[in-house]
Amino acid sequence: MTSPVIATSGTLRPLTGRTAIVTGSGSNIGRAIALGFARDGANVVINGHRNLEALESVAQEARTLGVEAMVALADVGDHAAVASMVDNAVQRFGSLDIAVSNVSLRMHQPFLDISIEDWQRIINTNLSAAFYLARACLPHMSAKRWGRIIHISGRDGFSPKANRAHNVTAKAGVFALAKAIATEFGPLGITANAVAPGIVDTSRDLAHYPDVANEAMQDSFAARKSAMPLRRFGHVDEIAAACRYLCSDAGGFMTGQIMHVNGGEFMF
Repeated sequence: MTSPVIATSGTLRPLTGRTAIVTGSGSNIGRAIALGFARDGANVVINGHRNLEALESVAQEARTLGVEAMVALADVGDHAAVASMVDNAVQRFGSLDIAVSNVSLRMHQPFLDISIEDWQRIINTNLSAAFYLARACLPHMSAKRWGRIIHISGRDGFSPKANRAHNVTAKAGVFALAKAIATEFGPLGITANAVAPGIVDTSRDLAHYPDVANEAMQDSFAARKSAMPLRRFGHVDEIAAACRYLCSDAGGFMTGQIMHVNGGEFMF
């Protein structure tokens, strides 16, 4: 799918001097968000937990945009690893101004098939990881009296589907967490919001959908697209544009909110 043209502020780089960390930024939406921040002048921390080559590739792309980039191989479900990652970023760049929690596992399992281990894994990766990242970053943001926290949520938190109870709970939870942070840290110049993408044209790991045949999934996506007002899937750059807005001066009065970027499939 061809990337849409996203308006920018001419030659201005509004995030110059800022540092942004984006978890799960080796591919897809996370990569687009990190590179979007780099285009706006921010130094970026590229995070993932296994594909070092992909992370290095994104970091190099960011450097070609005229900013510094650091690769952080870390499991965001491990609070100690997240704290270390943030500490290393602050040592490298001197600050940590923007934090986007993007990592997510989207398992498809009937409720009674969800084991205790499955539940804990999804909650830890999809919800606790957002808490760990915010907890590590907020002291640095508070010291500068400026910060932007963004949690990538999703349709499951607002229009649930069957067989995804753990993901539904986590996706609703990251929005609630953003509201809690927004309420407590607003007086310090820190905003916290969530972005909920609709169907976005990305690569998907079919191992996360053990009970759904690939053909059935494609049929479901096609039916949703035909019923969507815009009649198309979203592009990763459109999710990145929402995050860039929230981190811009123009988005500075928005906090504790959810931005639904879904082509009108759901209107809340």
